[in-house]
Amino acid sequence: MMNFSDFSAVQIRIARPTNRLGDIIVFYENGLGLQRIGEFSGHDGYDGVMFGLPNAEYHLEFTSHISGSPCPAPTKDNLLVFYMPDLNEIKAILKRLADMGCQEVPPENLYWKDKGATIEDPDGWRIVLMNTAGI
Repeated sequence: MMNFSDFSAVQIRIARPTNRLGDIIVFYENGLGLQRIGEFSGHDGYDGVMFGLPNAEYHLEFTSHISGSPCPAPTKDNLLVFYMPDLNEIKAILKRLADMGCQEVPPENLYWKDKGATIEDPDGWRIVLMNTAGI
């Protein structure tokens, strides 16, 4: 049996390149309403922004390189799922995103359909707003 007691990470970052950093910022900050917790520019040719959830030890990072950052979404089932127990909050987010031109898309896996809403970000990566308290 393996002992993992020596794994003591205190934070996790999910990082993704983009060629549409400005659009990504608008989508995640103004559309979804995530909090910008950091940003940088001109770091060895990279610009970037980090978004986090309040009181969480994980965050998203999006970077753009001066030479380009090709990054097509791999499949329609690569998801970033937000578990949100308040349906009114989900409806408000969906309205903001719709006002920005982002409409719901049918999920690849129908599991996400009953209690969730699926939206594509500007790069085509899918976000699910799941109306549950989580797992």
